[in-house]
Amino acid sequence: MLYGNSRQVVRTLAIDSRTLAPTPQTLFVALQGERHDGHDFIPELYRRGVRAFLVSRLPLAGDCPDAGFCLVEDTLSALQSVAADRRNRYGGMVAAITGSNGKTIVKEWIYQCLRDTIRVFRSPKSFNSQVGVPLSLWMMGDEDTLSIIEAGISKPGEMERLQEIIHPRIGILTNLGTAHQENFSSLEQKLEEKLKLFAGCERIICRLDPGHGGISPADHLSGLKGLIRGWSLSGEAPYIYRVLEQREGSTFLKAVTPAGSFSFRVPFTDDASLENALHVLTFCLEMGIEPIRSAERIAAVEPVTMRLEMLQGVLGSNLINDTYNADIGGLASALDLMNRQDSRGGRFLILSDMLQSGMKERVLYGEIAGLVERKAIDRFIGIGPALMRNRMLFPEGSLFFNDTAEFLERIDTTLFRDRTVLIKGSRKFGFERITAKLQLKTHRTMLEIDLNAMVQNLNYFRSLLHDDVRIMVMVKALSYGTGSVEIASLLQYHKVDYLAVAFIDEGVALRNAGIFLPIVVLNPDPSGYAQMVDFRLEPEIFSFRGLEALTEFLDYRGLTGYPVHLKFDTGMHRLGFMQEELEALLPLLGRETIHIASVFTHLAASEDREHDAFTRTQLERFDRMAGRIRQATGESFLRHALNSAGIERFPEGQYDMVRLGIGLHGIGSGDGKVTVGGKVPGGCLVPASSFRTVISQIRRVREGETVGYSRSGILSRDSVIATIPVGYADGLDRKLGNGTGSVYTAGNRVPIVGNICMDMTMIDVTGVDVSEGVAVEIFGKNLPVTTLARLAGTIPYEILTGIPERVKRVYLQE
Repeated sequence: MLYGNSRQVVRTLAIDSRTLAPTPQTLFVALQGERHDGHDFIPELYRRGVRAFLVSRLPLAGDCPDAGFCLVEDTLSALQSVAADRRNRYGGMVAAITGSNGKTIVKEWIYQCLRDTIRVFRSPKSFNSQVGVPLSLWMMGDEDTLSIIEAGISKPGEMERLQEIIHPRIGILTNLGTAHQENFSSLEQKLEEKLKLFAGCERIICRLDPGHGGISPADHLSGLKGLIRGWSLSGEAPYIYRVLEQREGSTFLKAVTPAGSFSFRVPFTDDASLENALHVLTFCLEMGIEPIRSAERIAAVEPVTMRLEMLQGVLGSNLINDTYNADIGGLASALDLMNRQDSRGGRFLILSDMLQSGMKERVLYGEIAGLVERKAIDRFIGIGPALMRNRMLFPEGSLFFNDTAEFLERIDTTLFRDRTVLIKGSRKFGFERITAKLQLKTHRTMLEIDLNAMVQNLNYFRSLLHDDVRIMVMVKALSYGTGSVEIASLLQYHKVDYLAVAFIDEGVALRNAGIFLPIVVLNPDPSGYAQMVDFRLEPEIFSFRGLEALTEFLDYRGLTGYPVHLKFDTGMHRLGFMQEELEALLPLLGRETIHIASVFTHLAASEDREHDAFTRTQLERFDRMAGRIRQATGESFLRHALNSAGIERFPEGQYDMVRLGIGLHGIGSGDGKVTVGGKVPGGCLVPASSFRTVISQIRRVREGETVGYSRSGILSRDSVIATIPVGYADGLDRKLGNGTGSVYTAGNRVPIVGNICMDMTMIDVTGVDVSEGVAVEIFGKNLPVTTLARLAGTIPYEILTGIPERVKRVYLQE
């Protein structure tokens, strides 16, 4: 049913109020989820200029006077129907990819191989869900000869609807693994569900020998009408590939195919990349690309950067680094990511020519110029001869350069002061040189923070909460060493309810960076109350002295109803009002100057089963104390007690809010102890940080020689010793020296030799195939931070917060 101004021309679909660039031609689809409802954002979007809405309930009469509304029963189903209609009107070929691993890489490599022959559209990044697939289909262009759509499912029953929407002519099945396995009874069941995507396909490309977790898909394909165009490394198939040798980072193979026999090279040696490349080669051959040209193209495929890097830049700038490929779909996704960052200083885009797009030059750069305008880019910088030729299409004030060298020679870096800068270019242009010029630090040792992992961890803890329980997240101590502003921006985007810092200065820095969420200061000093009030920070009050000082200051300022958070000491005995102090406290809480926003306590040992009885005693004391305050004041306030481990282990203590800290970083309670990847029913945590460096130098040292200061590293054999540029000044604890600790490189854990120096450490790489410049992990996904902490005789908190700011932080996000 149509209501209001239904004569609207729609060119853009949007589902996220936080990233869309509002225009009257945007149709906002108000999706409803477990913890969000798009209808809540309609008034805001109307004020920002959106005039077309797909809804399952109408706003109040008069709220949006000249908007048009399409009222449906289910907005997700309607979105899928819109996409299905777009698919039916599309005249090109549609290929669909599914599997557990490799979908995005296969899709991107097909694009690399075919983009100079035909115009290829592929769904952005991982737009493969019940929502992502419809959005991908909407983005297909009438000029696109081939559209490659990625499809993923997490439970039975989802693929049938995606098949109806995509209706592919060619299907590709990639590797089948255990990702999202929790909702399937077996790998066989998951395979059968995924194969439903290929109903009606003319051709199906897959691996026929047991590369799919030991399962041969051939056994499950008999019911499909499509022609199976399978390949094999070890058995019979229409396409037979045999490995001849591996050397110098490449795999050399021989192919026996319907188009003839030939030899070829794949520029990788690992099994996963080889399998993905053979899917792509088979697809190219099936598309009619001659064997010699197919072989040339598969030999030239480049690694796919799955995630963008966010880096600190010079002069207060923030860089989003995507320097290896340039295309319209990827550009739109990267611009959406930039829109989520604090961009009060302005948004800049540095873009290279888009090579081999299959589009006419003026049409291509006209589309890009339109995208720049819709995404509200403040300054566009184009590099390359094609952009120079089409510079008149871009907004006034744009800058253009013939090549990267000219940009580096002529650009004034003060232009980027306080800006958010997206750097996106085709590999040929060498934009890594631009990143190096604009990046703040060049120290090869870095702390990588996986923002996607943090979001997964946040959602995991949210899944454990009862309805209407709010969440406060700790971002004190540089957000446990990972970067306060960057993590606070991410949390604000994902709509947590409160942030907490230790000191007033930390809260002021967040406000200056554009963080508008409520911020609690856990240890406010009375000398900073003026700044605290000026920046709308909310103090924790844990003592009579602090309360008196605050009320005196508020009286002086003439303020009333200022929010405070009362802390109770229920057994931690660190800070807080004791139970026997409540009666003396009550008369002071009736003052007009303050408003009790929350009362809370801190659990002393929520992660340790040995102390569960004490934890429950703390909760009982808190119940009594909070109840007494509520009874005496009549105020309604939030109550909170649980930290990360408490959220996992004491659901009865959730009250009105919980406080998430170390759990956001992938460190959980596990089996009553702090662990990485602690699993409980319903999900698991993912390590969010990796402390990494590279090998600076390698030397051979004879048996009996010593390594490092004080000659403490005595070699018992002829050894190969590598030096890495990280030391105790970078947060690597000296207690890990002399074989106590180890690092991870080239697939091996190798011991630390001798004393750890201020800026360098030596490791024993005897028998390990490494060279100078090879990556070394100090902690991360291969060597958990909890292992490092245990060996150093400390806790993960100390390891994380001990990494100083001289170590570069690199933020990764898909």
